[in-house]
Amino acid sequence: MDCKMEKSKIQMLYDACNYVFSQEELPNFQQIQCLKNILSTESLPLLSDTFEAVDVGIDEFRSDGSPGSGEVMNSNGLISGQGVSEITYIHIYECDQFSMGIFCFPAGRAFPLHDHPGMTVLSKLLFGSVYIKAYDWVRGETCSPRTNGLAGTAIDGIFNAPCEPSVLFPRSGGNIHSFTALTPCAILDVLSPPYSDDLGRPSTYFLDFPVPSLPGYAWLEEREVKLPCDLVVKGAPYLGPPLDVPDDDLC
Repeated sequence: MDCKMEKSKIQMLYDACNYVFSQEELPNFQQIQCLKNILSTESLPLLSDTFEAVDVGIDEFRSDGSPGSGEVMNSNGLISGQGVSEITYIHIYECDQFSMGIFCFPAGRAFPLHDHPGMTVLSKLLFGSVYIKAYDWVRGETCSPRTNGLAGTAIDGIFNAPCEPSVLFPRSGGNIHSFTALTPCAILDVLSPPYSDDLGRPSTYFLDFPVPSLPGYAWLEEREVKLPCDLVVKGAPYLGPPLDVPDDDLC
């Protein structure tokens, strides 16, 4: 008798990321499209329905947690998407090749302008509404992370779930971006490779100064303080389906 169970959606995402990002070559268009399809709002033959917040252990509707006491789990045993009082990060998985995690935002909170040096990033808005401002450097002659210069606007608008996942590349797609939550919302992020100060992939935060004579462009400068003092990010446990990963991949 075949007792093999259907894979969870997050397991499918992990398996695909593990295959795509563990190769020596950079992912090609077809591989990135495959990853996007797993997160797509369109139903696929391999999925019973679309990728939603509940698929990663988040209840986007209920707010019966107790965020004031540091407890964000509701009576269903899920993270209360409406109940977080601070920006909250849910760590799912990380290895040398990629990481997966979720940022939950209360309404009105913002994650300041930051970059993703040398990374490919897939983001999926799981629920809610968010304003995104994103830039790409005008010129990228050097492979080392830049700390100031002229950048062109890549994204400047409001996104409402459900919507298609976005992809950032090392030098395009809006690699430097900020989020402002207009309603409670959650964003699933896949980063490849993950941030690493030791390997020259630090997270750099920026201030942007629009250039009046060049509509759609801004001068970006690195913040003097590496981590903005008004940025508070709390941690919460991952309560979604467990991942089946090789023992040597456990972190």
